[in-house]
Amino acid sequence: MLPIIFAFAGTVLSDDERALFRACDPAGFILFRRNIETPDQVRALTDSLRELSGRSDLPILIDQEGGRVARLEPPHWPVFPTGEAFGRLFETAPLSALEAARVNALAIALTLRDIGVTVDCLPLLDVPVPSAHDVIGDRAYGREPLRVAALGDMTLRGLREGGVVGIVKHIPGHGRAAADSHLELPVVTASRDELETDFAPFRKLSGAPMGMTAHVKYTALDAERCASLSPTVIEGTIRGDIGFDGFLMADDLGMKALGGSFAQRALGTIAAGCDVALHCSGVFAEMAEIAEAAPAMSDKAQERLARAMAWADGASQADIAELAAKRDALLALAA
Repeated sequence: MLPIIFAFAGTVLSDDERALFRACDPAGFILFRRNIETPDQVRALTDSLRELSGRSDLPILIDQEGGRVARLEPPHWPVFPTGEAFGRLFETAPLSALEAARVNALAIALTLRDIGVTVDCLPLLDVPVPSAHDVIGDRAYGREPLRVAALGDMTLRGLREGGVVGIVKHIPGHGRAAADSHLELPVVTASRDELETDFAPFRKLSGAPMGMTAHVKYTALDAERCASLSPTVIEGTIRGDIGFDGFLMADDLGMKALGGSFAQRALGTIAAGCDVALHCSGVFAEMAEIAEAAPAMSDKAQERLARAMAWADGASQADIAELAAKRDALLALAA
């Protein structure tokens, strides 16, 4: 198995993609809007990915946070709220906010499960500061670590209840970044003590099944390399200080925060200690380059992956519309 999660170009696999994926056996796949048309089409697509891999527990990922980060959109799928909406309610009615976050995540999970998607890139545990870039913005649950951790925990619970694996991101924290890592490398110069605020939600949820790294350089941790490429950050901070022992993936290799060829980026993240790397563009030549260079996934990473995919054992049969109505009634309390 290759320690890469690949994307692809369209709504069905091309013959070349099918041949490449059969030969290299990537750890999983991630879907984007370009892959999505209708529920029946997506279900057929995810079934074809499972058939190709021969794994019933194949990780098929999607970014379905709510708000501006949503790959599933109307008219076929409902709109989900931003993280900020739950944070606002938490200010006046914490218990209602926690329940709203849980039922929202359960509704997301049931929506994803219906089309064969097994992993959601949620919850986002970043704690933004006022000077930060808006790339996090209203995606965050708030600026208080305990609030972020509590709402993130209930989101994980809802996803698990619905049979979908959650990913905590962007570990060890993207909230201080003054730049968008999709476009350039953010450099955070906060002290080690100041970074405790960023670490706190991840430490609280260190038992999460999956985590995603931040393409951010923290000079107090490693003055030379961003977190995704730093053994010091991955082993010393994420695995050590924060205590995360779940399946750890590097954020998208195509983001401009990283340099070098795609093969170098993939090898660098794996050598640094990530279990797997994401490649999201769907560009065939890039995937072929990575597949040629990448090593086999380690036994430890395969153990973590199996553990993560067994985590979401929920099989709730709740009604999505009823869950959404309950969530909206709770969120209205903050109006």
